[in-house]
Amino acid sequence: MKFSKRMDYFGESIFAKLKGLKEEKEKKGENVIDLSIGTPNIPPADHIIEALTKAVQDKSNYIYAVSDLKELHQAVAIWYQRRYEVSINPDEEVVSLLGSQEGLAHIALTVADVGETVLVPNPCYPIFADGPILAGANLVYMPLRRENDYVIDLNEIDKETAKAAKLMIVSYPNNPTTAVAPDSFYEDLIAFAKKYEIIVLHDNAYSELIFSEEDKGKSFLSYEGAKEVGVEFNSLSKTYGLAGGRIGFCIGNKEVVAMLTKLKSNMDYGMFIPLQKAAIAAITGDQQCVKETRVAYQRRRDCFISEFAKIGWEIEPCPATMFIWAKIPEGFKDSQEFVETMIAKAGVVMTPGSAFGELGEGYVRIALVQEEDKIVEAARQVDESEILKNELN
Repeated sequence: MKFSKRMDYFGESIFAKLKGLKEEKEKKGENVIDLSIGTPNIPPADHIIEALTKAVQDKSNYIYAVSDLKELHQAVAIWYQRRYEVSINPDEEVVSLLGSQEGLAHIALTVADVGETVLVPNPCYPIFADGPILAGANLVYMPLRRENDYVIDLNEIDKETAKAAKLMIVSYPNNPTTAVAPDSFYEDLIAFAKKYEIIVLHDNAYSELIFSEEDKGKSFLSYEGAKEVGVEFNSLSKTYGLAGGRIGFCIGNKEVVAMLTKLKSNMDYGMFIPLQKAAIAAITGDQQCVKETRVAYQRRRDCFISEFAKIGWEIEPCPATMFIWAKIPEGFKDSQEFVETMIAKAGVVMTPGSAFGELGEGYVRIALVQEEDKIVEAARQVDESEILKNELN
């Protein structure tokens, strides 16, 4: 059999590899604590589950949705006005996604032709790059450097590259680095996009997971002129515990939304109606669950940093998201070696920073998807393995 050349760009997913290593350990009866993939273990609030349950029991909801419910778009408009003080036209500026991942996989198809330039962060969540690759785009990476607090330096982008770029993918709070960008960055970003006629896609999956009491996460669309240059993806996966439901939205510039809606109409038959009902309940209902989720992740962050500091691994506190971005201890060749050693000797699974791009090398991403007692147990297993002691001494 002969397959497409585009598949040469893809290897096995890092998460599939880590799952395989984990399962090998578990087959031997060994205890494994998985802190790799960011799959939340905090369930949706009761009122969301109740809305989903009621809708699932309605036999008329098993037809093709084909398109979004009007009530869903109206709910998104209410949500964005209440939460971000952003006015959204529910008829023209919203389309649902089958999870942000689906939208990220496909949006470049609506913007860039084969060989055209797309600007992508490095390091970045893999689909940021994989989506444009599927479209045949030419990727140019924007470095996220520790010395810049992982905020993109727009002045580093070559003028000719900027002139050629069709799409720029940006995400703050950032996965994997957990960084938060200042207002000045968004103001400069919008001016830059206008100057070079670049469409901006801002992924905003973690705006509710910022741990500073002074910093309430914003929307890209909160900034003047943002709708003129781009759209924002938002997701209910982490904020509302609906990761398996695959519920996301593309919101903003009506032309971009229209093109993505057109593409999706040729690719899927819409989101399962009961999930749309659950989404409405989530974003218009009691928001206490959002605060509780944020507090839970902050406690887990603090627990992880405290417990691992006790055994010799000092880690900077992350300002946001459900992840920790940690520099690997001295003595390891690279992040892949460190991760494989942790799995083999301690039964603790993390994601190597190199999986997010070459500038992620030297770091690991730790997903705070376990309760605090499991985090304490993970630190104990690492301590007993003497991995850190051997390498640090």
